[in-house]
Amino acid sequence: MSHDPADRLLTIPNALSVLRLLGVPLFLYLLLGPHADGWALVVLVAAGLSDWLDGKIARWLDQASKLGALLDPAADRLYILATLLAFVVRGIVPWWVAAVLVGRELVVGVCLPVLRSRGYGPFEVNYLGKAATFNLLYAFPMLLLAQGASTAAQIARPVAYAFMVWGGALYLWSGVLYVYQFTLAMRRRPGVAPA
Repeated sequence: MSHDPADRLLTIPNALSVLRLLGVPLFLYLLLGPHADGWALVVLVAAGLSDWLDGKIARWLDQASKLGALLDPAADRLYILATLLAFVVRGIVPWWVAAVLVGRELVVGVCLPVLRSRGYGPFEVNYLGKAATFNLLYAFPMLLLAQGASTAAQIARPVAYAFMVWGGALYLWSGVLYVYQFTLAMRRRPGVAPA
């Protein structure tokens, strides 16, 4: 009996995604508990590296799976939301920045159950969404490094803000594109497959 390789659960990329998910509470504890910013930075950088690595390994070893297609973006979104929350609590980013980015996520998230009810799966992650996530996941460690008055902080600050602005703008624009795709899907008759 042959199994579809896309249904595999135990793969190296899936294990990396699970480890990345398990790093979220550790990151929050380090940042909000003892304010161990250096260790929080290590966890954040490790999460970013594992995000890059799990995609490479999935392609290299032909270990792409349906679970991985769910875990990877879920881990990315969870890191983005957790980091924004922690940065607002610590005063690293203003609350309105977090509200705009979380609002985008909520709008896109509300579309998913409606799509399922009409017989559609979730939209595929597009290049713009990947670029936005890349920028934000690089902005966060730089923003953490930019805290304080050291020379490293002064060098990191403009780079961090540049990644944050570009990532935020791309994140919002990709949300607009998802809503546009959602609107097109809702205009089709139920049961008609998308083109």
